[in-house]
Amino acid sequence: MATPYQGNVASMTQSGQGAVSAPVIRTIGLSDLHQALRLGWEDFKAVPSHAIILCLIYPVLGIVLARTVHGYSVLPLLFPLAAGFALLGPFAAIGLYEMSRRREDGGEASAWDAIQVFRSPSFGAMLGVGTILFALFVTWIATAQAIYTAVFGYAIAADIPDFAGRVLTTPQGWWLIVVGCSVGFLFALVALCISVVAFPMMLDRQASAGEAMVTSMRAVAQNPVPMAAWGLIVAVLLVLGTIPFFLGLAVVIPLLGHATWHLYREVIVKDPNARPVFPEPRERKPAADFPANLFPWRRSDRG
Repeated sequence: MATPYQGNVASMTQSGQGAVSAPVIRTIGLSDLHQALRLGWEDFKAVPSHAIILCLIYPVLGIVLARTVHGYSVLPLLFPLAAGFALLGPFAAIGLYEMSRRREDGGEASAWDAIQVFRSPSFGAMLGVGTILFALFVTWIATAQAIYTAVFGYAIAADIPDFAGRVLTTPQGWWLIVVGCSVGFLFALVALCISVVAFPMMLDRQASAGEAMVTSMRAVAQNPVPMAAWGLIVAVLLVLGTIPFFLGLAVVIPLLGHATWHLYREVIVKDPNARPVFPEPRERKPAADFPANLFPWRRSDRG
């Protein structure tokens, strides 16, 4: 599925003879966000079962979180945990980027292609940026806990209605909501700036972690309004995806993952020297070889 991407172009400088061509950043508009979401939805419809399987951990995690807070000991962290997983979303969706990339180049996308992303030469760089996002996530949870403790102390809510009453009907609760959301916005802004196009770029161009994050920040600086709108779209869809019981994330997460790839294509001009890469034909292995067929090098060592 070849898709043309057009827009106003601003070139980034290229230094050094024979150096890899530097990314070219477009100036996009709000209509380009709609285009990215539309193409992402088409990708999701083309491979819905694979996408849902990849993202099954999200609704399961939501159910686990709901069960964990049954004792109300970590009830104040339920919302920060749910919101904070958006910080990890760009890394969690790397398999979805690969499926969209292969469909764009005219290949067939499957769950196997999503798994193959772990063999990408740039996976180490993606893991490095993912580690940064995980550190942001942990820091956000610790900060949210500190804010709640500063407002309500260490007293545990008696039950869910008691907790809701504290937060929604008291001046301290309103202050908690304002401060918590403001601080959470700053964490989300940092994650957006360093990762909005970073992971697709590392997958597509085998860029280093530093180059991908810098390009992502340049893209945000050049397109502040569309990128702010994109962040709002992501936040709203993730909130809607939590209804009911986080099950909606089985659709929202793959949609956003695929759409992020197409947003990357809208923002970064495609490398004219890039060639589509498709997986090598896979040998069919009998079920009796499972799980040994997951470790082919073990068999080659014995042979």
